[in-house]
Amino acid sequence: MTTDRQYLKTHSWLRFQFDLQKARPGLWLALGEAHSKCEHIAGVPLRPSTAEELHMLYLAKGVAATTAIEGNTLSEEEVLKRIKGKLELPASQEYLGQEVDNIVRACNSIIDRQVSGEPDALTVERIKEYDRMVLENLSLEEGIVPGEIRTYSVGVAGYRGAPPEDCEYLLERLCAWLNSDQFRSQEESAVVLGLVKAILAHIYLAWIHPFGDGNGRTARLVEFQILVSAGIASPAAHLLSNHYNQTRQEYYRQLARTGQSGGDLLPFIEYAVRGFVDGLRSQLSVVRGQQFDVAWRNFVHELFKDQNRPSDVRRRHLILDLSRQAQPIAISKLTMISPRLAAAYAGKTIKALRRDLGKLSSMGLVEVTRDGVRAKREIISAFLPKCRIPQPK
Repeated sequence: MTTDRQYLKTHSWLRFQFDLQKARPGLWLALGEAHSKCEHIAGVPLRPSTAEELHMLYLAKGVAATTAIEGNTLSEEEVLKRIKGKLELPASQEYLGQEVDNIVRACNSIIDRQVSGEPDALTVERIKEYDRMVLENLSLEEGIVPGEIRTYSVGVAGYRGAPPEDCEYLLERLCAWLNSDQFRSQEESAVVLGLVKAILAHIYLAWIHPFGDGNGRTARLVEFQILVSAGIASPAAHLLSNHYNQTRQEYYRQLARTGQSGGDLLPFIEYAVRGFVDGLRSQLSVVRGQQFDVAWRNFVHELFKDQNRPSDVRRRHLILDLSRQAQPIAISKLTMISPRLAAAYAGKTIKALRRDLGKLSSMGLVEVTRDGVRAKREIISAFLPKCRIPQPK
């Protein structure tokens, strides 16, 4: 390393060093939880429709977060519609859609590279490519060239990026550091080191600020690449961007603090990891909900095994369709909750419906109250492993 670099005078905290041994116990516990939950999410088979829904939902969340931090005003719902090709924008707002399209294409290209087995080492050219993708077909200020290192000073919210003459050199140092043995791991520690490595890459790219525009989005794409390379499932790999957006003021405060403190990275890492774990907990609730639903449906089918009379088929469909309802349904409206129930009860009297409900009630599958009829899905909880519930002191 040469000692006459300008950044050594202006950004002396860019040392490309990090010691996780100094982390507080709380961070280690959060990293352990992140490892466990990432393995759980990656290892649970989902119904194709659920897997696709989870992928699309968190892709929309991640893309919306990545662009919203930079000022894009499209909501998560609008981003999801854009991803599905169902959002039409007026000409004056089409640039918002273009920003979303760029991030979606970049994320998909990262996933495709991982699936095809391409080398996942981070390179300066790869970082430049991400900036080009981020800024593609957008109207930019004069002098900004997508994917090219800036030749002038830039500042954001009181922070000034590294000297332009050192940016290329600093990116080379960053890539060499992140590809070094310090971040090579055994399989059992890949998630933990990958998570820390992704956060460090994000911080350093924010510090260096190598491009005229798109630095934040590029940093989050690099972060996404590293997380996916570490074996983290794509829905979970969007969680850091989502966390930064949901806690935007704290994100900027923590990021500013890293430079003001002379390069103390641990507070930002702890902030990021805790948000990542919170996001994993939310995703796991979706996964558990799907597992619960599969168990319930298998239970119902087992109860009706070898019962193929028209009345048995009708009752099975009634309890399965009723179980999709979040609230009790009035008896008078039961036959309208699905097309197949409407067809099954067409021409039948209310007595037939009440007989079917009586049969399902005797099987312990439904409960009839003043509010209506509901499926007793909670009986599946009896199949969960027994454990003692701690009592509050």
